[in-house]
Amino acid sequence: MSAGRKATRRGLPTAGQVLVQLRLTTGLSSEAYVSERAWRRATLDQCPLHPGGGCGIQKHGTYPRKSPPGARVARWYCRLGQVTISLLPDCLASQVSGGLQEIESAARAAEDGKSIEAVAGSLRPDIELPGAVRWLRRRIEYTRSALVVARGLSPDVLAGAMPTLREVSEALGVEDGILVRLRAELGARLSCVAAPVGFAARSRPRSTIRDGPQQRAGAVHEGGAP
Repeated sequence: MSAGRKATRRGLPTAGQVLVQLRLTTGLSSEAYVSERAWRRATLDQCPLHPGGGCGIQKHGTYPRKSPPGARVARWYCRLGQVTISLLPDCLASQVSGGLQEIESAARAAEDGKSIEAVAGSLRPDIELPGAVRWLRRRIEYTRSALVVARGLSPDVLAGAMPTLREVSEALGVEDGILVRLRAELGARLSCVAAPVGFAARSRPRSTIRDGPQQRAGAVHEGGAP
């Protein structure tokens, strides 16, 4: 028997198997998610591929995130579908290191700053300026893509030119947390929205390195402590 078949029979994911990502609602910030180790409370009531049961789904541990330090994501394994299912909390970005609020804060700083170079240098003094600029531009791009989606959800409120984070904040009556709120508003449509807000693959240069494996989108899952 091959090693791949042995792994499959033990319920472990092997190379080439599908990964499914579901939304985990916790209402926690990235810091609170880590400090409370909230992934331990995550529950999956049914397999998204086999809601009737009988697929042998079981808890499959957790995997770490690069950022924030100490963060982990709970996952399950469906024996019948040979699918690994992970529950990503709303505070964490999909397919990008870090949290959604961190991305939003960087993009907002760029909106309010005098130049991309000045903002990038202040936010990422740990790396050389060209790399910091590329880092910031990616986060601006992520946020603008999300605002396009936000305008589509509320065309009566966000009509006209491309809205800024400040304009969306004023329209929604909230100071920050726009990207986290947008993920919640999208719900089951997350599969059609690109990461890091949604779960669909995002277009990117070939040289860009993803944080973790690509995940196929799935339905919304409400989790956390009762």
